[in-house]
Amino acid sequence: MIITFVACIHQNIHNQHPREMNSKLITPRLLIISGIILFASLMRLVPHFPNFTPVAAIALFGGAYLGRKPVALIVPLLALFISDIFLGFHNMMIPVYIGFAMIVLLGSLMRNRVRVPYIIGGSLAGSLIFFLITNFAVWAFTPYYPPTIQGLITSYTMAIPFFHAGLLGDLFYNTVFFGGFYLVRQYYPSLKLA
Repeated sequence: MIITFVACIHQNIHNQHPREMNSKLITPRLLIISGIILFASLMRLVPHFPNFTPVAAIALFGGAYLGRKPVALIVPLLALFISDIFLGFHNMMIPVYIGFAMIVLLGSLMRNRVRVPYIIGGSLAGSLIFFLITNFAVWAFTPYYPPTIQGLITSYTMAIPFFHAGLLGDLFYNTVFFGGFYLVRQYYPSLKLA
């Protein structure tokens, strides 16, 4: 099935003029980027080290490469939602989705500047954004920590081990997604068009 999908995209890429590809709503570029994002969302379903997931990388990658902002927001968040259907819903979903939406917007700032330093900076900033939003929400909306400044500090302090794993996961998966797409674009130059 995946081989058929790739073969269809391969044929579509080589049989179309670049201007024709951009004039369509669904282009091979959009299909490849969306496929990477959907595949990565499925990676959440396999056993993994806690917080070492591709989710923030999906958001940054989608924001950087999905041209239209509504599409850039919808595809990564929909992929996250689909995997959440299988993993289960929880009471912290709104802050999690807000965090990832902000990482998509961060990725959209990189749209015309996808370079290694920006990818590293986006990974670091995305991890920090997610850490700050979700742990603030844990402090504010759960009974785990007292509603004091000390409670907030404790919430952030207790989450530091998860931050390390999340940051390493973001750096790893961003390397895979951005690097992989870079290599695919070298073979299919028509995918370089926005």
